[in-house]
Amino acid sequence: MLSASNAHPQKKGDTAVSIHDLSVIYRTTLDKRPTLRNRLLHASRGKKQTRVVHAVSNLSLDIPYGSVLGVVGANGAGKSTLMRTISGILPPTSGRVELFGNVGTLLALGVGFNQEMTGRDNVILGGLAAGLSKSEIESKFDEIVEFAELSEVIDAPMRTYSSGMFSRLAFAVAVSVEPDILIIDEALSTGDAKFKTKSLDRVKELRSHNRALILVSHALATIEEVCNEVIWIHKGKLISRGKPKSVIADYKKFLEVGSSPMIDEDV
Repeated sequence: MLSASNAHPQKKGDTAVSIHDLSVIYRTTLDKRPTLRNRLLHASRGKKQTRVVHAVSNLSLDIPYGSVLGVVGANGAGKSTLMRTISGILPPTSGRVELFGNVGTLLALGVGFNQEMTGRDNVILGGLAAGLSKSEIESKFDEIVEFAELSEVIDAPMRTYSSGMFSRLAFAVAVSVEPDILIIDEALSTGDAKFKTKSLDRVKELRSHNRALILVSHALATIEEVCNEVIWIHKGKLISRGKPKSVIADYKKFLEVGSSPMIDEDV
């Protein structure tokens, strides 16, 4: 169950997100490449072969206002599933998620944009979808375009944009909303080095406000620099929670890797 409330004092230490015994389970087919032969074989058997995936298992977690929570774990650990459940995209199989404020997400940059529409129109659509009024969007429009560095192409169809341009515009729209709770899933890993630095600086700026930020990333150096607390998830279960340096050190030890700038950004 997912519930949300906008009636909150938004003071440091007050609960922003409360997760109680959350589990998310789904089924998936076993065939990685569904060939005609496999389809005919399964049709003759009368059913498809599936497996049950416990993406999140009995996870409980409270996230207070004023915190920047980093989430680490190997691919398939359940990080993105957890973020999508918190944001309301995926329903819990059991347990509940309670939100005490409005949520903004950067889960997949550019998703939801209409490629046939202009960047200008997509800024308006994105702002409206995030809960802004048209007048609020208009007041923020120039700031969004300037941040994304797309003033020369903002009236061009988004199908003409590169993936980096998509990323810049999506990030600019999301952070301009300034939600109480902001979820960022690998969004800081997109774009060129200049925009990554710019995005990171913007996250640091938001960190100085009284919000709750959740940052999912394989870039461990970024997690350690930005977050004041980190959780490590493995196979849908919460393994560890604590100070960034300590949790990341344990996570690296688990992976049996050393410490280097390359590993810190690519694990």
